[in-house]
Amino acid sequence: MVEDITLFGIGASPGIAIGASYVLDRKRIKPVERKISASEVSEEIKAFRDAVRVSKKQLEDVKQGVADRRLAEHLHIIDTHLLILEDQLLVDDSIALIESDLINAEWALKRTLDKFRIVFDAIEDEYLRDRRSDIDSVGERLLRNLIGADQQSLAELERKSIVVAHDLSPADTMQMDKKRVIGFITDVGGRTAHTAILARSLGIPAVVGLESATALVREGMPVIIDGTSGIVILNPSQATFKEYLEKKQLYEYLEQELLSYRELAAETLDGHSITLRGNVELAEEVDLALREGAKGVGLYRTEFLFMNRERIPDEEEQYLAYREVVERMAPHPVTIRTLDVGGDKLVTDIDLSDEANPALGLRAIRFSLQEGKLFNTQLRAILRASAHGQVRILFPMITGLAEIRSCKNLLEEVKAELAAEGYAFDADIQIGIMIETPSAVLIAELLAQEVDFLSVGTNDLIQYCLAIDRGNEHVAYLYEPLHPAVLRALQMVCRAGQSAGIEVGICGEMAAEPLYALVLLGLGFDELSMNAPYLPRVKRIIRQARRSEALELVTELLQFGTAPEVASCLQKEMQQRFPGIFPVQQIRKAVTDS
Repeated sequence: MVEDITLFGIGASPGIAIGASYVLDRKRIKPVERKISASEVSEEIKAFRDAVRVSKKQLEDVKQGVADRRLAEHLHIIDTHLLILEDQLLVDDSIALIESDLINAEWALKRTLDKFRIVFDAIEDEYLRDRRSDIDSVGERLLRNLIGADQQSLAELERKSIVVAHDLSPADTMQMDKKRVIGFITDVGGRTAHTAILARSLGIPAVVGLESATALVREGMPVIIDGTSGIVILNPSQATFKEYLEKKQLYEYLEQELLSYRELAAETLDGHSITLRGNVELAEEVDLALREGAKGVGLYRTEFLFMNRERIPDEEEQYLAYREVVERMAPHPVTIRTLDVGGDKLVTDIDLSDEANPALGLRAIRFSLQEGKLFNTQLRAILRASAHGQVRILFPMITGLAEIRSCKNLLEEVKAELAAEGYAFDADIQIGIMIETPSAVLIAELLAQEVDFLSVGTNDLIQYCLAIDRGNEHVAYLYEPLHPAVLRALQMVCRAGQSAGIEVGICGEMAAEPLYALVLLGLGFDELSMNAPYLPRVKRIIRQARRSEALELVTELLQFGTAPEVASCLQKEMQQRFPGIFPVQQIRKAVTDS
């Protein structure tokens, strides 16, 4: 048997697992179109409704069976799947297709799901795009129940194993017993999918997006998972086994060490403080952010409230959602970003024509300014929530002064409305903008005079700055956070904030990568905001460094003309400064992936 078969995927949950494989037979159902007669319509509709009912019962059973307190705060994910099963677009459209096209229920469901998937695939934001996996999970469950296929449960696993599957739903993950499931790998999936988020909450190493794992792994095969680097090794040799056993011991030691950082200040050895905050999209995520040491929310994504629904949320629903996040995070501030969508039809109330290039079209603040009624409603809800704690408003994708001034004028109009109606709100609420385009970078000094803080969205900034679509596999390798142009752009924004005397933060993926912590510190960022599990890791780097060292590092990095040269220098420096934290291969993988 061939030894050391190495697969490369996406590190979805950090850690190293070594064990025998358990192959979960969860191949994607492929429905077949079948024409039916008019007399069979009622029978097909009944079968569809029965499948919906059974699916709901299964998900309710999963909720009832969750005992791990770390998962309890994520039960909203199952609630989301239950809501999808009640969605009129899913249920009514499928039934309508059965009646109008005289087709079987499975095929009608497939066609309805395909419409959902097209919408999600067009979404620019990776985090939101990965919400498509929820649609896929619900759809797969429905299809299995329609054809009577077995819903194999991980709760029945009897031995310690590494689970291997084409895909895993959040319900599958919630049924995992950490004493039995020591890790998992899947053919599909992404870092921000709910299954990956749950794995990180449980502390189960996971690698996803391997494409061909289920085709290569046999039941009981020895497997090594490195969830940090995204590497999977099948049938490891004795030497490889020993190497990864040592890595596993080192990783677990460092993880124990991280526990001591959660309550400590993010302060360098020479006394420079930086604020670490969390990125959230639901109220339930606030508790996790607080436990990991977040001093507020640096990015509250409001898009989730608008997704998978037939009607946009009204003012009261938005107000209650924002208020809950604000009250849970009090006394720390919550930065609420206004709706950041592209040319994607997320709700039926909003009818946007297809755009040839949605990334450069009607999106983010452009969309909000055009949809005045929707924007007014959201601003009213945010302002009302500001009466219950510290709230900051963040406007996405500002490209010029005219946009920010229009936003400020509208905000003042809404304040006047609320005051006349007798509502309480923070009249001095702070306003910030997201720097995500080259135009915003070039006039950052002008923009900084208009607002209370700046927040850099590196995901889009890198994409626009380097003129590449990171979702396009042909050019994704050009997506380089360490490109000299990107570093200079970030430096310009920080200097603009310093000149205006306002805070500059970063809420993109760069903030969550410990490898970049010293770079961002040296560039001059005041705030880093990231998904909660990464907070202690970044804090550890900050507390073990000096700001003077970070300034020297940035000065050196800015002398190079190419991303590989910058990456090579950074790799060498971080390995030398933090040898126990950054193994060489981990650094190389992080730099390559970025």
